[in-house]
Amino acid sequence: MKNEKNISILKEMAESVRICMFTTFSTKDEFGSRPMGTAKIEDDGTIWFFTNEYSLKSKEVSKDNSVLLVYSDPSKNTYLTVKGDAELVDDRVRKESYFSPFIKAWFPDGIDDPRLILIKVVPHTAEYWDSSSSKIVVLFSTLKALVTGSTPDLGKHDTMSF
Repeated sequence: MKNEKNISILKEMAESVRICMFTTFSTKDEFGSRPMGTAKIEDDGTIWFFTNEYSLKSKEVSKDNSVLLVYSDPSKNTYLTVKGDAELVDDRVRKESYFSPFIKAWFPDGIDDPRLILIKVVPHTAEYWDSSSSKIVVLFSTLKALVTGSTPDLGKHDTMSF
């Protein structure tokens, strides 16, 4: 039951943002990050992305499959980090199902583009911060904490396992 709740939180937060910073461990023993659009989050929490099979990111995932996804929506004061394992998957059925006009901008030949491949991320843990309050409410809470010497209440924060 807890896992279903955690997956629900993950899906709701990540789907509302859609774009994350997708971080890999690079071939030069450094971290590499780039913005990536989430193609699909399945009911089991698996997160899917489209990419170029011959990109540096694909090489990095093949070398070390540990990834970190960072979703951020400052306008809603919500933040989500997801740690998981990634793998490259060539699945025509999923490509057809998850493909969108947005992806066509990078892959004009659509699902028949020979460079097009999916990245599957299986999350292990995630951490989120969700105040869902307006900036004025956050500011007021912070100012109140400064005056009273307390800690501001900025909403929900939790670490989840899958």
